[in-house]
Amino acid sequence: MKPEPIFDQARKENRKNLTELESREILKHYRIPVVDGLVVQQIEDALAFADKRGYPLVLKVVSKDIIHKTDAGGVITGVKNEKELRDGLIELIKNIKKNKPEARIDGIFVQKMLPKAAEVIVGGKKDPTFGQVLLFGLGGVFVEVFNDVSFRVVPINEKDAVNMISEIKGVKVLRGARGQKPVDFKALVDILIRTSRMLEENDDIVELDINPVFALTEGAVAVDARIIID
Repeated sequence: MKPEPIFDQARKENRKNLTELESREILKHYRIPVVDGLVVQQIEDALAFADKRGYPLVLKVVSKDIIHKTDAGGVITGVKNEKELRDGLIELIKNIKKNKPEARIDGIFVQKMLPKAAEVIVGGKKDPTFGQVLLFGLGGVFVEVFNDVSFRVVPINEKDAVNMISEIKGVKVLRGARGQKPVDFKALVDILIRTSRMLEENDDIVELDINPVFALTEGAVAVDARIIID
């Protein structure tokens, strides 16, 4: 789905923060791979997704009133079977009603839990001096712990993307430290170039976090995304 209608709808609702699902639609428009998932309203729909896609799963609350899902108890990982899925859906709703009683729950996002992999962040921010700036670094908790990131003003080319990846200290992890297989660098380069294009074509975006991106030995997949518009 093109970004403009999504931005317009958010503004009509007086929102600057897009939901994860809205952000996913924009990523998909730019052909950035996203993890397989489905928004459900009923337990039966979640069970049907699990039967088709298999376990383990991740459950996330869908709410336009919640920006940080984890802080609100709105994320449950490692769901391994039908009982845990049923219990997890109930627990998720209880958590939100307790921690964010004013929040409207629009549904539950059920997604496949990917195998353990190196996590990176691809982000962006509108700088008052330089305009749209692209960010790359180790993702997950590491982005806050080590602050190991590189930056470029958009647009970037393939050489820029390769250099962004090479500049971070954590590139050793991506190259296959301690006998691990190296990640798919081409897939990361593609995501950086596509994200650069997204930022270049959408001046409305003031902040972007695609975190984590799972850097696999074959391919790379965005697991979570957050977009703020002006």
